[in-house]
Formats: sequence, C-alpha cells, structure tokens
Amino acid sequence: MSPTQAAPKKSPRKGIQSLETGFRILDFLVKTGQPVALKDIALGTGLSPSSINFYLVSLLKIGAAIQDGRSGRYALGPYAVRLGLAGLEQFDLFAISRDRLVQLANTVGHSVFLGVWGNHGPTIVYRADGIHSRSIFELRVGSVLPVLRSALGRLFLAHLPESVTAEFVDAELKDFRLQSAGLSPGELTSADVIRNRSDLKKMVQQARQQSMSRCRSGILSDYTAMSAPILDYGGTICAGITVMGRIGVLNDDLQGESANAVSELAMQLSNAGQGQQRP
Repeated sequence: MSPTQAAPKKSPRKGIQSLETGFRILDFLVKTGQPVALKDIALGTGLSPSSINFYLVSLLKIGAAIQDGRSGRYALGPYAVRLGLAGLEQFDLFAISRDRLVQLANTVGHSVFLGVWGNHGPTIVYRADGIHSRSIFELRVGSVLPVLRSALGRLFLAHLPESVTAEFVDAELKDFRLQSAGLSPGELTSADVIRNRSDLKKMVQQARQQSMSRCRSGILSDYTAMSAPILDYGGTICAGITVMGRIGVLNDDLQGESANAVSELAMQLSNAGQGQQRP
C-alpha cells in the first residue's frame, strides 16, 4: 500500500438484531419503573404491538418479564432482577458491604437498606432485616423512594448537586401542593414535612451539619428512618445506608446508639472504598 493510499475502513461488526430489540424492550421496562400496557411499550420503543408481542412471549418464558393476570400489563421479571443483582455483586461497594449490612441489622434490630442514586432517584439495592423488622412490602430491592419523604432521598439532596435533583424536588413539591388540601392541620404543620424551598434549605443544612438525615412518617406514617452517606475518594456520595423502624421502637435520636452504628458503618465503607481507589 502506497503512503498516499488510505487504509480500508473496517465494516462495523454485525450483531444479532433480534437480541438488541429484546433488550430495547427490557430497557423501556427498566426506565418506566412500573407495569405498563402493550400500547405504552409500543409508544415508548417505536416498535409495532405485533412485533413487541412476539418478543414478550420469549421474555416471559425466560422470566425476564412478567404479565399481570388481571390488568395484562408487563413489568420486569425475576430473572431481570437476578441479572441486576449479579451486576451489583461485581461492584466492589456491594460486595464489601453486604455482610456488614446484615451485621448492622442484627445489631440495631431493625431493617437496614443500601441505596444508590438511580435513573429514577433514590433506589434500594439491598435490604437486611433485624429482629424488630416487619414486612414492609413498599420497600424492597428495586424500590424507588421519594426525595422529600424519605431519609435516603434527603441524604442525596444534601450531597448531590441541585442540577441532578431539581426535577425530582419540583415534582414532589408540586404533588404536595396538590395534595395539601386533603391533609389535616397536624400533617401540614408537622416539623418533618418539607412544604417549600425554605423547609428544604433547612433540612439540607441540618443533614450536612449532622452528616446524617432523618425522616419521620415519610413513606409510612408509623415509621422513622435515618441515613448516612458512603463517600468515594473525591468526597462524592456514592450510596447511603438507612435504618428504618417503627416510631417508638427505633430510637431515631441522631446522637443515639442506632444512629452511631449506621454512621460508623458508613464511615468504614467510605474508608474501604477510598483505600481501593487510591493510586
């Protein structure tokens, strides 16, 4: 080949188009975060309903998707969840924290969660239960929590840039204004309700000062929760540890034993992760 001749361009490698299309459907189910109808999948993916139905048959067979018997809507199946957990197992933070979270749940006697910031906001990626734990169906692996009404959400608000969290805050403040007409005077004046930007600013300042967030009667009216941050080498939050229990059973004093245990583990995991990342 002469110096003036250009090297021939390599043709792009060919993949399996049907496999790519199947994952396109799964990706839509992931981003939606809730059961959806066939027509919604068609609108979201740009595929025809007949074509989607063809793929869904296979996805249902392998357990990557499930269909509600009553509504006919589709959602991620157990195999998709196992794939996600398998991916998390390869993530060092998840690997080094899992056993310690179980130990923490046994120590404090309440449910403990590991949460990260996902595409849809604060997301639970692991849960361990203690002796006082009760079945909390609303809070399982994969659950997305509100930013204003959860300790984990408030933790991320205190540590992430506003540019990342603004749309979630705006949406929840709007929902609060719409729902406030049906709330009792006590609920409207509760010290732990974030009603506006001023309340939000106070909460963020407190969470930063205390290196911990707390939320009472947020997701569930009779539960309280506290969260502490896991920080990476650059001091950026990468996850949060939350302990949650019934009000009056879990001591949610931010200087109390349970809070100290959560903070101590978060600090240990932060140090472990930072040690792995140091050159």
